[in-house]
Amino acid sequence: MKQIPVYNFEKKEVGTIQTPERMFGASWKADLIHQALYVQKANSRNVVADVKGRGEVRGGGKKPWKQKGTGRSRHGSIRSPIWIGGGVTHGPLAEKKYARKINKKMKLAALFSALSKKLSDGELFVIEGFSFDKQAKTKTFATTIKNIIPSKTSAMFVFSEKNKDLQKSVRNIPRAMSLSPRSLNVYDVLKAQQIIFDNDAITEAVAHFNKETKKAQQQ
Repeated sequence: MKQIPVYNFEKKEVGTIQTPERMFGASWKADLIHQALYVQKANSRNVVADVKGRGEVRGGGKKPWKQKGTGRSRHGSIRSPIWIGGGVTHGPLAEKKYARKINKKMKLAALFSALSKKLSDGELFVIEGFSFDKQAKTKTFATTIKNIIPSKTSAMFVFSEKNKDLQKSVRNIPRAMSLSPRSLNVYDVLKAQQIIFDNDAITEAVAHFNKETKKAQQQ
């Protein structure tokens, strides 16, 4: 088991919490993380670039001019790619699929490696005491956490189910975001300079990913 220190809002250690070694004590696997990150970004890509081929351009059903006798080059349709306003040859199409696949075991291993790296680099913290007024405004929340996060530092908060209302307090804080333990992913873990768990969120994350690991092993 991996012992993770638990801090209060003054960033003083007040205890420890036990977590699985495979989740927060994994080795750094750069190639695997690169693959998982590539797949995640590809699967979230929106295909917006699309052009019309000569069969989709409007007009051009009639031959522009007769085949011979005009002194001009021969043309069969203004839909031709060499005409202004004609179809585009080999352009981007909406039908193109950018989605990729990754083995679930590999996806989990990449996430655990990223979380372990954040912990070993001193960029992951477990904070006790997030049980204050759940309707706290953004200003109140920002004042409370100012001793935890240095200024101009991007942070990701992971709240447990009972503190999920605090996600609203994070929305308007610059360079801050929040996720549930079930939504942890490689991209957001690597993007944030600091990751803040409430102590119950760690327990929920461990329980969730234990189930996911068992499912992956059964496949």
